[in-house]
Amino acid sequence: MFDSLSERLNKVFQQLRRRGKLSAADVDAVMREVRVALLEADVHYSVVKDFIARVRERAVGVEVSEALNPAQQVIKIVHEELIATLGAPARLNLSGQKPHVIMLAGLQGAGKTSAAAKLAKMLRDQGERVLLVAADPYRPAAVTQLQTLGGQINVPVFHVEKKAPPALVKQAVDTARKGGSSVVILDTAGRSQLDDGMMTELAAIHQETTIGETLIVVDAMTGQEALNIAAGFNKSIPLTGIVLTKMEGDARGGAAISIRSVTGIPIKFLTTGETIDALENYEPERLASRILGMGDMLTLIERAETTFEADNAREQAEKIITGQFTLEDFADQLKQLKKMGGIGQVMDMLPGNMGAAARMQSPDIAEKGLKLTEAIISSMTIDERRHPDILNASRRRRIARGAGTEVQNVNRIIKQFREVQRMMKTFKKSGRQGLAGMFR
Repeated sequence: MFDSLSERLNKVFQQLRRRGKLSAADVDAVMREVRVALLEADVHYSVVKDFIARVRERAVGVEVSEALNPAQQVIKIVHEELIATLGAPARLNLSGQKPHVIMLAGLQGAGKTSAAAKLAKMLRDQGERVLLVAADPYRPAAVTQLQTLGGQINVPVFHVEKKAPPALVKQAVDTARKGGSSVVILDTAGRSQLDDGMMTELAAIHQETTIGETLIVVDAMTGQEALNIAAGFNKSIPLTGIVLTKMEGDARGGAAISIRSVTGIPIKFLTTGETIDALENYEPERLASRILGMGDMLTLIERAETTFEADNAREQAEKIITGQFTLEDFADQLKQLKKMGGIGQVMDMLPGNMGAAARMQSPDIAEKGLKLTEAIISSMTIDERRHPDILNASRRRRIARGAGTEVQNVNRIIKQFREVQRMMKTFKKSGRQGLAGMFR
């Protein structure tokens, strides 16, 4: 989402690093570039104005003028003030009597039903007993969609046909209490735009049931309109948090930077993809680091830990060390990478020069390359994957036909795999010294 903004800011910072001492005029020139970059990213003008004023006040002060590296100090100030603008992190309030009721509200198309399922999985993985409630009787297939998602994550979905949402929710909470559920997540109805009927229904649900958390789900790709949507809902029902969806999109991303400052409502979650695991707690420090091109290794590590099973990871590591890593194992690793959000999201989390080098290749091209590699390996027999030595010319032609590609691409994948095997053999023979030698 922040590729364009990150690129603009990094160009500004590169110019800044070329200078030794910084005058007030230098700082003003940098701030003008930063202001333009933020406005073009669709950050609200009042937020930009306050942000620039705070940065400039600190950047022309003693902490920069007396710094050994003034340019780096300015970047540090920008980073700190961006974190302050993004707002403090907020967590779900699951205190008090069970079941804890979480209402998700928002307009149609914001990703509310998907967010409900993602949140249900996150809480279930944390040990909660979750009940999803299909409280949207108006959108075609809304109930079916939630039931399908609930089935995928093994979370029950409550629904009663031809029952008004306020009464349905009350019955669902009673059922959850008797059944021992600890959390109830309400997927409420949305509309194509804000209207009195929707707000009246949501207010009625609040009157009938004690709601612990009311989260507004807004599409980050709508830009500043997301601010208006959140403010509109907040006038009718007491919002306790925001879920920003579609953060993996190619929008300008200003909503994520502006929404806390403008509405005063804390952001609690971000969705970063279509998979059921693509929900993150809102961490302003990590988001600021991504925006400024510093990467986000903590999130990358956490996502890897969640995706890769410990036993499987140990088994793969053992195969690498002993040189027994096969094309079959390589295909398994590609599937795990997909679960982490794909190579594009992984690139975005790599810091500094590492991330910049990775991003020189288009994520789309890299994704296509991974898909082609997976198709080629899938076209092989089990014996061929485990014993690539048997891949003669006729077998390679058959594999190419099965993958819908040229023999040259099959040869390229096999050659790359041979190189990896050669490196592993070097590591096995020489231990850590051998591994270090490969990267000299």
